[in-house]
Parts: sequence; structure tokens; C-alpha cells
Amino acid sequence: MDNFTDKTAVITGAASGIGFALAKHAAGLGMNLVLADINDAALQSAAQTLNLPPERVLSLRTDVRHASEIKALADTAYGRFGAVHLLFNNAGVALGRVTWEHTTQDWEWVLAVNLWSVIHGISEFLPRMQATGGEAHIVNTASAAGFLSNPGMVAYNVSKHGVVTMSETLYQELKMTRSPIGLSLLCPAWVPTGIADSAKNRPADAGETTAVEGISAVINQRIGKAIASGHLGADDMASETFKAIAENRFYVIPHRSINAPIELRMQGILAQRNPSLAT
Repeated sequence: MDNFTDKTAVITGAASGIGFALAKHAAGLGMNLVLADINDAALQSAAQTLNLPPERVLSLRTDVRHASEIKALADTAYGRFGAVHLLFNNAGVALGRVTWEHTTQDWEWVLAVNLWSVIHGISEFLPRMQATGGEAHIVNTASAAGFLSNPGMVAYNVSKHGVVTMSETLYQELKMTRSPIGLSLLCPAWVPTGIADSAKNRPADAGETTAVEGISAVINQRIGKAIASGHLGADDMASETFKAIAENRFYVIPHRSINAPIELRMQGILAQRNPSLAT
């Protein structure tokens, strides 16, 4: 897909970070926008910042953990614009803890937002895209953590590994059936966004986590510094993503510096070496 004018994009996690950067880029290309986020105040502010005519933008508070809310998002998008040409399954949260300190509710929250929301998005939007016919494209936001297994990020790692393998599987299925629907997988590394503060948007029914102390506190501090020091920003992620869409390219890995640790991990697997820390 290389012509975006007057087409419609749906973006989850659109109120900030990469999601908002995608919205800005899409708006600049003349697209209609359906923006979804759990933080309604931030979502409305983001929509106003885009300064689009009311007929071109629609905002809907959405808790992507729930299939019913993703269905409502799809119903609303198709009801308003008649078709969806770009779907960005982008919403995500992070939680830094060593494995044994994750509560069951931690696992449920992270997996529901990061993995199940993508599953729900594919289930609700892909059949409608196929039924509508014509060119369309889906972008699933995973992470470099979908290829690596760094300590202190277990729930996040598991969720992003899940998005990677689901996307790779779906890509092959779409090719097998000669579907006109394109698919890309966005895998950023450290990007200065608010993902380290995900807990502020954690719903009450997702429970509370354990206190951050000991090794988990050290890990959180390191993660925070790594995110803040990221040399590529959210706008860079959006630019690279739209470039990949235009090229019909599956893998979108803007931080090419992670190639080396990914290659080292794959070589280790083939050589049956014990896992080592990525550097």
C-alpha cells in the first residue's frame, strides 16, 4: 500500500508514544483516523492536537484486554467510515520484575494488553478487511524483546515473543491464500516513551503488583535509563513503519544495533549453548 489519502487507519494505544506518532504520520498523509486508548483524557487531548476536521477523526476509549471492546472498536470504525485500510495493533504495557515476583494478575494484565489485544484485533478486523475486499494492511507492534530474553522482563518478553510468532504464522497464511491483506511486524528496542510508567493506566480490576525492591528495583532503574537514552524516538518508529507498509515489508526493526544480539542468540540455540546475557 503506497496511497493513503482518504483511507482509514485504526490505532490502539493512540494517546501517546508510538501510537500517537503513527496517528500524526497517518494524519499527514490525509487518512481518516480511529484512535483508541484506555486513557480517555489523554486520548481526547491527542485527537485535538492533530487538528483534523471532525469528520476525519474518531476517538473511542478502549480497554484492549477485552474482546467485546475491540469488537465495539471495529463496529464503530466500520460504521463511521465503511472500511478500515490500516490496523495498528499497537497498545502495550511493561512491567519490570524478576520472574518469581510476578503475581498472577501481573501476568494476566501484561498478556491481555500486549498479546490478547493483538489476537482480538486480528479476529475482529481481518475478516472484515477480507470481506470488504481491496488493499489493506495490518501492523502488529512487538518489540526487540520478541527476539531476545533479557532478565527482569519476563511477562513482557513472553507477550512479545507471542506477537512475533503469531505474526509470522499469519503472514505465511495470508501468502498461502493469496490474500491482498499485507502484514508488518514492528519491533522497536529502547524508545523514549511513557511505557515505563504503564502502571498509571493499570485498571483497578487488574490488581496490584508487589513492591519493587532488591534485584527488581535495580532492573527497573536500568530499564528506565535505557528507555530514556534511546536514540530513536516515536516519530522515527512511525516513519520506518509507514515506509515498510509502502514496501510491503514484514519485519520493521528500526534499531539495527539489536541485530548482533539477535544473531548471537540464534547461533547459541543452534549450537545448544546455555543462554547468555545480551549486551
